[in-house]
Amino acid sequence: MVRERADQRREAGQRTRDRLLSAAQELLAQRGQEGVTLREVTDHAEANVSAVSYHFGSMKALCDAAIEQALEQYLDAQIAAVAALDAAAGVEELAAAFARPMMHALAAGGRELAVIRTVARVGIDPPEGWDRLTGKFQQSRRDIVRVLSASLPAVEEQELVFRIRCAAGLLNWLALAPIGAELAAEPPERTARRLVPVLAGALRGLSDAG
Repeated sequence: MVRERADQRREAGQRTRDRLLSAAQELLAQRGQEGVTLREVTDHAEANVSAVSYHFGSMKALCDAAIEQALEQYLDAQIAAVAALDAAAGVEELAAAFARPMMHALAAGGRELAVIRTVARVGIDPPEGWDRLTGKFQQSRRDIVRVLSASLPAVEEQELVFRIRCAAGLLNWLALAPIGAELAAEPPERTARRLVPVLAGALRGLSDAG
């Protein structure tokens, strides 16, 4: 009986922690770190103010954890999409895989779009602790370079990395700009038809377009 109650408390605590992370991500997506208050997060999560200190230690630690979780979810989805490409995948297929987490979030809305917008904000203004996910960033970039270099063997790796960073910046901007909301209102197939060629062009580069 005592163990059962302890398990129930742990489960309730985990649910509260998850709600706090979700609330922080949604508010961070809307306003960035400087615009989010402790009271707003706890009200949104239907939790006590003391829950933030109990589960995370501070409001800053909660925001850091929410950002890290969002980044990790995004990178995992991107890594999986690129890993699923076959050896003969071209630049268009790579661009589609690269953008898949973004396009999925635009179509899904809600929490998933909030996660992507959080990723976009920190991509533009990296927080402290960014290096916690250095390994996953490197893996994602390495996998993308590997696929891209097979299609563009004459382009140096440094140039490929620059193009990948530009394409990532474009996606970050898209998540936050009004055009992102316009795309979210369109059918996913139309979003893909419009977005993938633009990203493919960025990855391919003007010097290789001919």
